[in-house]
Amino acid sequence: MALIRTLAVRPDILLLDEPMSALDSQSRLAISDDIYKIIKNEKKTAIMVTHDIAEAISMSDKVIVLSKRPSVVKNIYNINLDNQSTPINNRNSKNFSLYYEKIWRDLDVHI
Repeated sequence: MALIRTLAVRPDILLLDEPMSALDSQSRLAISDDIYKIIKNEKKTAIMVTHDIAEAISMSDKVIVLSKRPSVVKNIYNINLDNQSTPINNRNSKNFSLYYEKIWRDLDVHI
């Protein structure tokens, strides 16, 4: 995995651009738990770009929502979930759906 090779050089910050976009949903959840644990155990700062709201909330301490092009910061959410153990467990937090709804509204997606 590219993350392991990256950690071998001991960077201060990890830049993750859609790290799980090519995975099916079950693998994505399992890998998100692994990545989360590695980042926490190695005490690394990670900046992750994702279009998956649930992934962003469950893996992050902070979510920054950008506008459409040209991008500007639309909103910043400090994520405070009651059981920050793993991304899978974080999705069961009572605050999870509140963050999801707020971020969804920020995206101005009209269905």
